[in-house]
Amino acid sequence: MAAVLLSPTLIVLALVVVYPIISALRESLFTEGGVDPETGFVEEGNKFVGLENYTAIFSGETADRFWNAFYNTTFFTITCVIIETVLGVVMALIMHKAFFGRAVVRASILVPWAIPTVVSALLWRWIFSSDGVANAVLGTQILWSTEGWQAVLSVIIADTWKTAPFIGLLVLAGLQTIPADVYEAAKVDGASPWQQFIRITLPLVKPALLVAILFRLLDTLRMFDLPFVLVGPTKGSVQTLSILAYLEARETRYGAAAAYATILFIYVAVVAFMFVKLLGADVIGDARAKVPSARKKRRTEAAAARVAASPAGGTSGPGSGV
Repeated sequence: MAAVLLSPTLIVLALVVVYPIISALRESLFTEGGVDPETGFVEEGNKFVGLENYTAIFSGETADRFWNAFYNTTFFTITCVIIETVLGVVMALIMHKAFFGRAVVRASILVPWAIPTVVSALLWRWIFSSDGVANAVLGTQILWSTEGWQAVLSVIIADTWKTAPFIGLLVLAGLQTIPADVYEAAKVDGASPWQQFIRITLPLVKPALLVAILFRLLDTLRMFDLPFVLVGPTKGSVQTLSILAYLEARETRYGAAAAYATILFIYVAVVAFMFVKLLGADVIGDARAKVPSARKKRRTEAAAARVAASPAGGTSGPGSGV
């Protein structure tokens, strides 16, 4: 019965997840037909080349492009996630407080997250234009869409503005599960607000925070549309692995594009695995499911210890205490 009930979900997952992954892996082992340099004949269809698409990525100028994109992807991920986590926690603490107009503040903070990424990128492209709001506020003329640090900074600002509310939303959900009695007891014990935040808030909100950080890590590693629209796909300072895969596919080099996509898939999978294993992010609620079992086991062990400590080894009878 369980297999029958789960079969529709498993079929959908196989069609939209497993099949594309297998197809991409297969495509990465082939190259498109063309003029054979040895024979001079034109070959039609795809040609099996094994791991040549992967080895070509790490040789010559292609290697420089790959490592530049790998560095950009990693840099954007680390920088954006750290900034978004700090701002998201601050947003959650603000939204959690009881004050007049809290509903308006919550709605305004969540608006950036509701805007599609492409629309957000177009908005910030207008802000960072040569005669845009950013230059008007700074009183200078910075070409934000050209190569250099300004392009990187524009992507970080736009991504932080859009996705920090996501972390704030999940952290806020975790804050609302903390009983107020815990903070009242801490105040009675003389704990300062900083001590309450370090000793109470962070440990109790850690499960929700880790899940939020994990989701943002995986999302930022696949960053594509924001730098593509905001700065452009040909700017080396903001090129990511996803953009390189797109550029290869645009030139109909589907085998090389699939190889880039496969490497990115492996990178994302390794980061997710290490994050879950090292930091213990409870993504599927496994820890919550284990808590009742652990408590039941402790109660059983405690009952067995009481029985063993009773007279006559726990045998019922007068004066046995059972």
